[in-house]
Amino acid sequence: MTNKKETSYPKEKIRILLLENISDAAVQRFKDEGYTKVDKLSKALTEDELIKEIKNVHILGIRSKTRITKKVLDAAEKLQAIGCFCIGVNQVDLAAATNKGVVVFNAPYSNTRSVAELVIANAIMLIRRIPDKNMAAHEGIWMKDSKGSYELRGKTLGIIGYGNIGSQVSVLAEAMGMKVLFYDIETKLPLGNAKDAKTLKELLQKSDVVTLHVPDTPQTKYLITKNNLRYFKKGAILINYARGEVVDLDDLSKAIKDGHIGGAALDVYPWEPEKNGDQFSSPMQHLPNVILTPHIGGSTEEAQENIGMDVSNKLFNLIEKGITNGSHTVPALALPSQENVHRILHIHYNKPGVLSEINTLLSRNNINITGQYLKTNDEIGYVVLDVEKGVSKKAAALLKDVKHTIKTRLLY
Repeated sequence: MTNKKETSYPKEKIRILLLENISDAAVQRFKDEGYTKVDKLSKALTEDELIKEIKNVHILGIRSKTRITKKVLDAAEKLQAIGCFCIGVNQVDLAAATNKGVVVFNAPYSNTRSVAELVIANAIMLIRRIPDKNMAAHEGIWMKDSKGSYELRGKTLGIIGYGNIGSQVSVLAEAMGMKVLFYDIETKLPLGNAKDAKTLKELLQKSDVVTLHVPDTPQTKYLITKNNLRYFKKGAILINYARGEVVDLDDLSKAIKDGHIGGAALDVYPWEPEKNGDQFSSPMQHLPNVILTPHIGGSTEEAQENIGMDVSNKLFNLIEKGITNGSHTVPALALPSQENVHRILHIHYNKPGVLSEINTLLSRNNINITGQYLKTNDEIGYVVLDVEKGVSKKAAALLKDVKHTIKTRLLY
C-alpha cells in the first residue's frame, strides 16, 4: 500500500539508485513507503559510468567498491544523500559531499557480530593449525598430529582498536576462556576482565593472538611492519579484518616463512579485485597456516539485512522528515514530528549572519516560524524551519536567495 504523500516532491518522481547488490531489505523499505523508482544493480559503477547515471538521482546507495569522487558529485544535479551500506565511508569524497550539501550515511554497527564471530573462528582454526591439516587431507595425506596445536583457553588475545568490533571480539574471547589485552589511541572502558595495554609494544609482546580492528587513517597505514613484527611472540597468530593497508604483507610473509609468526588470517588487502571471478594475487598465498578470505567479514545474510534496514531507515528519515542523525557531512540533527505545518530544509556555508538573514527575510514577508532548529560544523550549517502551510512555498523560494545558501528543500 502506498502511504499518503509526505514530501514536496512526488514520491513516484524521486529516483533511488542502489549499487553493488545491496540487500533487498533496502529496496523493499522504500517500495513499502511508496517510492516506485528504485533501481538496483548488482555491480559497482566506474567514475565515468556514474557521471552519466547520476544526473537525475536523488538517493544513491553504494557499498565499498564504488568511488564517489568530486567529479561524480559535480555531475549530480539532484542528489540529496548517499547511503554507504557498509561500515566505512572512505570511498566517498566527504569534503566534496559536504560542500555540495549531500548527506552521507553508513551502518557502523550492523555487521559487528558477523566480523567478531569470524575472528574467533579464525583464531581457533589457526592455533590448531587446521589450514595445513585441511590441505593435506584434500591431497590425500593423513596428518593426525597434535604438535603445535593448542587450545584458545588460557591464551591471551591482543586487540588493536577497541571500538565496536574490537569490543565485541573481546566479549566472545572471554567466553572462550581467553585473557584479553587491548590497545587504543583513545581511552576506552574495558568490558569484562579485559585490560588496557599502555603501549602497542606491550600488547604485541604479551599476546598469543593479535587481531586488528582499526580505521583506515594515515596513522594506521602500515601499522604492522617488520619493525614491530619482531615484538610478536614466536609462533603468535595475526588476524587482520580491519583495512588492507594496515599490514605490510611482504614483511608478514617473510615473518611466516622464517617461522617467527605462526599463522595469519586476512580478509582485507591493499589491492582487491573489482568483482567476483577476477584474478587475485597476494604475497600471502601458498604459505603455511594462512587463511585468506575475500573481504567477507561482514558478509552474512543477517548482517546484510541489518545494514539494508539501518541505512535505508536513515535515508528515509532524511527524505521524509529532514533528520540527519548519523550523517558524516551535513550536521547531525534530530527533529520532532510536527503537525499542520510545512518543513523547510536549508543547508548553507557556515558564515556569520546567515541565520539572522533568514529570520529577517521571513519576518519582512510576514511569515511566521513555528519551529526552528540549527546545527553547524566547521564547514556548513543546517537550518530546519517549520512554517505555516499557506506560506511555505513562498518561504522556500525566499530562502534560496539567502547569501551562502547551498541548497533548500521543502517538505510537506
